[in-house]
Amino acid sequence: MLTGGVVVTYADSGTLIGRVSTALRVLSAANDTGATTSEVARSSSLARPTAHRLLTSLLGEGFVDRDNASGRWFLGPELYLLGASASARYEISSQARPSVLRMAEATGESAFFVARRGDESVCLVREDGSFPIRSFVLYEGARFPLGVVASGLAILAFLPDPEIEEFLSRVDLAATRGPSYTSDAVCARVEQTRRRGYAVNPGLVVEGDWGMAAAVFDETGVAKWALTITGIENRFRVERQEELGKLLLDEAHRLSRALIRQPSRG
Repeated sequence: MLTGGVVVTYADSGTLIGRVSTALRVLSAANDTGATTSEVARSSSLARPTAHRLLTSLLGEGFVDRDNASGRWFLGPELYLLGASASARYEISSQARPSVLRMAEATGESAFFVARRGDESVCLVREDGSFPIRSFVLYEGARFPLGVVASGLAILAFLPDPEIEEFLSRVDLAATRGPSYTSDAVCARVEQTRRRGYAVNPGLVVEGDWGMAAAVFDETGVAKWALTITGIENRFRVERQEELGKLLLDEAHRLSRALIRQPSRG
């Protein structure tokens, strides 16, 4: 589904729970500007009257909010309260932020910490470097299917082969992202990432907007997160990629060790 230029995929949206979660994720992807009822309906594959009834019910519970002047929908205050309650169990952003900041300062690029959530990678932390041209493909709250952006590719590459195969058999990235995301193309990038140790996305999401990422592992050796940097193409020339890759790997290893010493359930 397409929301604000970002393709968002969801599980069974035919069930009530599926419809609610889909609507909330659509609003999350558009939280800066909000979304109209029609946009939520289109991105959720719902009829507009159904989407309106659903959003109105969520408004009554405080899970969404609506701007009376524009009629646009936003995430609501009840979600903030629920998130605050859940943060003690899942929040690791504070542990990751120093690593993200070091990457931004060392490279001058925009740096991020991204977590795996099911079939998606979700951006949790962003810090901008000194280089004045910014990348806006990633932002806090942005979601992409695994394998699409550099961070999701870095996580996907270090999953067991059967898990990668099962994911690619279920999720048709080419249908939503185009021919650069056929299973064969993704598998080729997985192999390149394993050889290098870090992932490179050569402007496949937005032309001229490149990204690199390294996986971050939990105490059991599972790739659950990634550190990533993004910027314009001429900042990621081949001669600089090795330098950036080493910085990413060093910082990702440091963060992995820190998370192992202080295990998180995030």
